[in-house]
Amino acid sequence: MDYSAILKVCYLLGSLSFIVGLKMLSRPDTAKRGNLYAGLGMLIAIAGTILFHQSVNHATGEVTRIGNLPYIFGAILIGTVLGYFIAMKVKMTAMPQMVSLFNGMGGACAALIGLVEMNTHHPEIFGERLIIFLSLMIGSVSFAGSMIAYGKLEGKIRDIGSKILQVSNNTIVFVLIGAIIFLSMSGPWSDGFIWLIFVASLVYGVLFVMPIGGADMPVVISLLNSFTGIAAALGGFMYDNQVMLTGGILVGSAGTILTVLMCQAMNRSLWNVISGAFSATGPSGKSTEGLSISEINATDTAIMCAYAQRVVIVPGYGLAVAQAQHTCHEFEKALEAKGVEVNFAIHPVAGRMPGHMNVLLAEADVPYDKLKEMEDINPQLPNTDVLIVIGANDVVNPCAETDPSSPIYGMPIIKANTAKNIIVMKRSMAKGYAGIENELFYDRKTKMLFGDAKASLEKLIAELKDV
Repeated sequence: MDYSAILKVCYLLGSLSFIVGLKMLSRPDTAKRGNLYAGLGMLIAIAGTILFHQSVNHATGEVTRIGNLPYIFGAILIGTVLGYFIAMKVKMTAMPQMVSLFNGMGGACAALIGLVEMNTHHPEIFGERLIIFLSLMIGSVSFAGSMIAYGKLEGKIRDIGSKILQVSNNTIVFVLIGAIIFLSMSGPWSDGFIWLIFVASLVYGVLFVMPIGGADMPVVISLLNSFTGIAAALGGFMYDNQVMLTGGILVGSAGTILTVLMCQAMNRSLWNVISGAFSATGPSGKSTEGLSISEINATDTAIMCAYAQRVVIVPGYGLAVAQAQHTCHEFEKALEAKGVEVNFAIHPVAGRMPGHMNVLLAEADVPYDKLKEMEDINPQLPNTDVLIVIGANDVVNPCAETDPSSPIYGMPIIKANTAKNIIVMKRSMAKGYAGIENELFYDRKTKMLFGDAKASLEKLIAELKDV
């Protein structure tokens, strides 16, 4: 029986589910359903392939169905169980690490497919060989780079900034591309060189991410995600698989667009990011020597907030570290009970991955309409009575606008210094991931509320009840 028509319908349904799911991911209130729709589409595509895929030997007319089903179902079961428990146990602070890890696994799959195809089928057509080599290279770079990004986010790998490393990286990638084109034009005798391409791509993936500072991790994660999508799309070309091609194109294009948008949000070029020009150890040109800070306690902070008309909260990575998103939502509701208007100012690159703060606050059921993008909230800040910075640092640093010698100069920021009163909640005066001092802390309108974010917010909630 010819099942090809049924398989095409499965692939069509899978592709449509990916497109609808991606569209729904653009809105916080539909993102969860969009993720489920995309997952359902992948399930349909996998089930359709296993049940209905068949290959025909045109010489003999023999029809072959997919075999090794126990191994396939065993691998699916192991991956499902591992993925479920990892996703359920991961803390919100470790969400970027999980994204990097899972993305790296996708790149590894693309690389393994390239290795298997070249060593078993020995294609002779230039286009087929080029696709396999490119899939191997891009997948390997995505895998190795994602693992290094994971290590950096975990604090286990340090940045290595070096001009020599930048030159060597450029040399490796151009040599790799040249070698791939040459080997694709050569005969099957060159198949053995695929292992050299594989190893060189892994090395490049490691060296590619090593010089990039932690403040650029959201951009790196987005870029590596697009690499994995491109590798998957190449696999779709390789197998003439429509659903694999559609999924890869969607992931690759979405990741690329997001990367470009984030670079624009930082007022920097992509080349500036991947060359490691924004190191986490870069010094600021301005000195804060002789400047002093002003501290405030929880009681005075609660009084100031309770009698304000408008309060804006700027969340950052410190909020995630303290796992204080739910407490922050309780604080927001306590203020609204006093008649205070409360909004959240979201910077595009706050946190350690794209949309980190949106995910964090959505988990705490903060209403979506209260999450204001940077360009929308900045004009409102001069009329804001109290602005509260919780664990954010570089995204509110005025150096980006006032200090040409600063490594973040030119990066659009949330203009916290334009608010009438500023409260900064931090554990200490430690620098942010860009490794520079924050002028905002020394502003005459700024008061520092030191302590763990969650504990400080709990104190503020208690104090508000007595105001």
